[in-house]
Amino acid sequence: MIAVKEVRKPIESYLEEFDLYFKSTMKTHVSLLNIILKYIIKQRGKQIRPTLVFLSASMCGTVSKRTFIGAAMVELLHTATLVHDDVVDDSAERRGVASINALWKNKVSILVGDFLLSRGLLIAVENDEFSFLKATSTAVKRMSEGELLQIEKSREFSLDEETYFKIISDKTASLTSTCCLIGSLSSTDNPEFHTALKQYGELVGIAFQIRDDILDYTSRSAILGKPIANDIKEKKLTLPLIYAASKAPKNNAKEIISIVKKGKPTSESIQRVFNFVNEYGGIEYATKKAMELSQNAKELLEIFPESESKNSLLQFADFVASRDS
Repeated sequence: MIAVKEVRKPIESYLEEFDLYFKSTMKTHVSLLNIILKYIIKQRGKQIRPTLVFLSASMCGTVSKRTFIGAAMVELLHTATLVHDDVVDDSAERRGVASINALWKNKVSILVGDFLLSRGLLIAVENDEFSFLKATSTAVKRMSEGELLQIEKSREFSLDEETYFKIISDKTASLTSTCCLIGSLSSTDNPEFHTALKQYGELVGIAFQIRDDILDYTSRSAILGKPIANDIKEKKLTLPLIYAASKAPKNNAKEIISIVKKGKPTSESIQRVFNFVNEYGGIEYATKKAMELSQNAKELLEIFPESESKNSLLQFADFVASRDS
């Protein structure tokens, strides 16, 4: 299976240059903030979002200073949401290391998240990139709405498949869609290219989240940066369970849903949920959905000329639907 480092190859030199540029956008005169920002930079993951920006720009035309500005905006936005999410979820760790709120408490974490978000918006304003500003502001709006819709539905415990897709589209896919759109905006005026990449990003983002939800049922390690069965422990209804519950006898489905609803499941009850999801085709169905979305995303790229960057985006669509970490 292809790895993200393979996908990055056509724009590797740009990402190395971007790393320095990104660090320069976060400089401040507040020593505490600088310490925390250095800590955040150390923990950065696979750089998937900047990768999507640079690949999209390269496929559409030429990478420019505008591409670097757009990539910094989405990376700052993404980092801000992670910091805020750890406060909302009361998470003590992220990717196996202590979270900002665990080390510096919630008040500092919220303020750091606010700084990162405002810094991203200011980069756009300072460079007159108002199309980028519109794209990222739309993403923030959708991410907030998706999170709140999930909270609302989790209280009711009545999540259906249509609502599930609405939630993950807003919470996750809105940002990958924005990355691809901004990349295209930075290198071409072709509206057809903008639309195709925006839709591509939306579909791979949804497929990415579905695969994430599948891995919570199938992974046997903590390589995801979250504990196994975390969704069950957090009383989240995701596609594998939603589908299985819709196909199982009502009494069976009620019993399993009540296990998740009560929270604090035992190892035995978690195994029962796993068995239920497998027995009634939840994993198989969710896998098929992720693969369909990946294929639809790849078809959107047919309008672009052949290039190494296009090949990488095709590979990335395959990666999100089949990754094991």
